[in-house]
Amino acid sequence: MSPAMTGATPQLTRAAAKTATPLKPILKPSPSLLGTRRTSDDAGLDDDDMESSQSPRKRPRVEFDLNNIEIHEIGARSVDEIKKEIRKALDRHDQGDDEDYDILKETLSGKQSLDDDDEDEDADPTLPAKRREELKVYLVSLASFSPRLGRSCDGLVKSVLQCQWLGRDDQFAKIYVQFLAALVSAQGARLTQVLSAIVERFTDSRPSDWAVPNYPNVSRDEAQERLHVALRYLLQLFPSTKPVLEHLIATKYPFHDESKRMHLAYVDNLLRLRSYCPELNAEIIDLIISKLVKIDVEMQMDLDDMDDRLAAMVAMALKSSRENGNQDEDDSDESDAESVDSDESEDDEYTRVKTAKENIEKMDSILDTLFELYTPSFADPDSDEALEAFEDLLSEFSNLILPTIKSRHTQFLIFHFGQKSERLMDAFCGTCINIAFESQRPLILQQAASAYLASFVARGAHVPGHIVVKIFEVLGFHLDQMRALYETTCRGPDVRRYAPFYALMQALMYIFCFRWQDLIRAVPDEVDKDDLSTYLDQEIEWEAEIKDIMRRNIYSKLNPLKVCSPVIVEQFAKLAHRFRFMYVYPLIESNKRLRLSQFSVGAYSSGGALRDLSFDANDESWQQLGSFFPFDPYQLPLSKRWVEDDYLQWRPIPGLNQDDRDDDSDEDEQDGENEEEVEEDTATDDEAGEDE
Repeated sequence: MSPAMTGATPQLTRAAAKTATPLKPILKPSPSLLGTRRTSDDAGLDDDDMESSQSPRKRPRVEFDLNNIEIHEIGARSVDEIKKEIRKALDRHDQGDDEDYDILKETLSGKQSLDDDDEDEDADPTLPAKRREELKVYLVSLASFSPRLGRSCDGLVKSVLQCQWLGRDDQFAKIYVQFLAALVSAQGARLTQVLSAIVERFTDSRPSDWAVPNYPNVSRDEAQERLHVALRYLLQLFPSTKPVLEHLIATKYPFHDESKRMHLAYVDNLLRLRSYCPELNAEIIDLIISKLVKIDVEMQMDLDDMDDRLAAMVAMALKSSRENGNQDEDDSDESDAESVDSDESEDDEYTRVKTAKENIEKMDSILDTLFELYTPSFADPDSDEALEAFEDLLSEFSNLILPTIKSRHTQFLIFHFGQKSERLMDAFCGTCINIAFESQRPLILQQAASAYLASFVARGAHVPGHIVVKIFEVLGFHLDQMRALYETTCRGPDVRRYAPFYALMQALMYIFCFRWQDLIRAVPDEVDKDDLSTYLDQEIEWEAEIKDIMRRNIYSKLNPLKVCSPVIVEQFAKLAHRFRFMYVYPLIESNKRLRLSQFSVGAYSSGGALRDLSFDANDESWQQLGSFFPFDPYQLPLSKRWVEDDYLQWRPIPGLNQDDRDDDSDEDEQDGENEEEVEEDTATDDEAGEDE
């Protein structure tokens, strides 16, 4: 792509997505910031409604009824007695005496009873259980003092919110949720604080994260269920919860260097939230995709910077992790830290390999989850449900994925589901075409859209031949228009001035290299369609205009073969020659004597600034397009199962290289070895150099 392309992720508006596709608008309404409190009856919180909405993976249903919770007395102390104690502590706190207030904070944090259980058990075996039960009475009693829990009681509220409630018994969890609702109802300003305490637990995934001593073990599903019952209850009682929650789920999202376990737990909880809060559907998917793209970019940049030895170490680490079934995942953080401390001399290499491995595993697992999430919507690819789901994916593509040049795997969501029906293929191709040829779009987006379109058509195993021909003709039409516009002022090849033309020309050559069979109208009788070698050196009849489109533009003053990626140019030249489609080797030879700098415009045309930066004056790669085609082979080990059948691999043609003009047999053999080493790294995978 253009030298100006970077891995940044500029954010487009959803209005941009609307102009980029002929489909119905994908704009999502902004949630209202206004809301009124409703009672539990208004919220419809009966037994059935409070049952959990299922996440994308089916879980056992956990019954959790928030109604009819009545506690009058536990052990020797009644609710009235504890209310008097709380009132006394609050009154004295208002007067500046915090002794009772501090005791109350300690009690409501849930820590005091746990610390004293062991020593009190000898005196009275039933006392620890009574104290655990008494904490429920404190919560029920404190709820009646909610109007007094303003800013002066921040410490007390913080203690209650830090209480480990997920790992206690079911009744305690219900009482706790009711207290949260009472607190928010009386102190609306504490809504953000309460929601923040809940969302912070989205990263919890191990029993040790919520376990409470002397309580029965609580499963992950049950702990997660309690979190979402609390959220759903607050959402139904307080409509103003939604905009606050939208902000919080973004700010609390794990940092990119957090563990795979935390990322997966957080994404899983977001998807559960999405299932019962459809108003946040678009925001949640936006958030997940945007974070995923950042990990994708970082992962690809890290791998690009590694030498072969480090890359091999990453591959070995991934293989070892798969073979162990991630059994040591829970202890990975501790063991990794110990390993780093024990061998400081290899700290940098170890950190790089570990980071790359973790990013790959995060990407792999989250993408696998998203593939699984969307699959049910495409059970009938021609349904309105499928189209609506695909519109959402198109919006994510236009706003988040397309502007991020270094994205490597996230885009395969659109690649996989976009091939489910011709209607969806047309929607994606139309989106790319609109972006590629809208003059108000930044050049970088136009070039990226051309690359995405070409890669989709070339690599999509389910894209039928007639669509390949149609896209080729549409792109050829636009290419002719660009050529007519640019040739009037063209002195010679210049990637900076005519980048959209070269990107489009490269896209057509790329499509030709992969889908040449679909561009053929008729072949002689001796051609066997299952034996690719029989196509060589035959008089083939091509679809109308295909030859003329390529010839007009290749031999134009813009001279695209000089600027387009040498890998793609060489492969196209080889195929075009052996199929008697076009003979471009003389032009390639003459281009070797042509210097791009003589036609370049701008500050670097003279090469002076480049010399100051120690650039090689004979290196013209910076003035050529890169071989950016975003649907090159998918390498993630777990989630690749979704795209394996959708992907058209490069098929080498036996005997194709026998006629190479400048390479003797020894050079061919050496080239074959080099291509094996970089297989799947280039736009055409360089497999074309291998003969069978």
